[in-house]
Amino acid sequence: MSFSGQQITAELARLGAELAAASARGGHGACPRLIAVSKRHPSSAIKLARDAGQIDFGENFAKELAAKADDFSDDDEIVWHFIGRLQRNKVKWVVGTATLIHAVDSHRLLKEIDRWANRQGRIQAILLAVNVSGESSKSGIRPDQIEGMLNECDQLGALRCHGLMTMPPWPETAEDNRAYFRELRNIRDKYATTENPLTELSMGTSGDCVVAAEEGATLIRVGTRIFGPRTPSQP
Repeated sequence: MSFSGQQITAELARLGAELAAASARGGHGACPRLIAVSKRHPSSAIKLARDAGQIDFGENFAKELAAKADDFSDDDEIVWHFIGRLQRNKVKWVVGTATLIHAVDSHRLLKEIDRWANRQGRIQAILLAVNVSGESSKSGIRPDQIEGMLNECDQLGALRCHGLMTMPPWPETAEDNRAYFRELRNIRDKYATTENPLTELSMGTSGDCVVAAEEGATLIRVGTRIFGPRTPSQP
């Protein structure tokens, strides 16, 4: 059962204050944008968050994203993020619906996104997913593959890489992931150029969002803390 509107409003306010304070302590830039991860929560819960002023929403499943975006087709201010692992056969549901695709992790996926964006006559914004921890269970490219992926992005005409994302191990304490967030920021700094400053760093979730903000996250993904527990009956 999703939280009530009062609960969602209160939690968004608390998160906003926590992230602003953490960002100020870290000194790496402006306060990160909070992405409310609405996967498997109904559109009614998104509306409650939207009424509280939330703009950015994240979805993990392509058809669910498309359906919810259709529910809010009259709201020009909502920004949809696709934050899950994207299968190539689902790209058509995501390109043009998601303002930003967070977890691009292969050359083949790059080409498929470019193909569909070309068909729609648009430029699709993406992030490269980087496996900073080196865990075999985690998706994402290795740091030494970033340069090749960026070069391919430059050659493809219908997409633009805006930065990097990572999903480190689930921490016992938030502090456990500080080194991974710092490493992603350092990697970004290594490959950023004047032509493409790679401004976005998507890192941090409910358990470690404050540490991520201290380490320079620009996008932070939080779901259960905002909306409450998901249930299997929700699509």
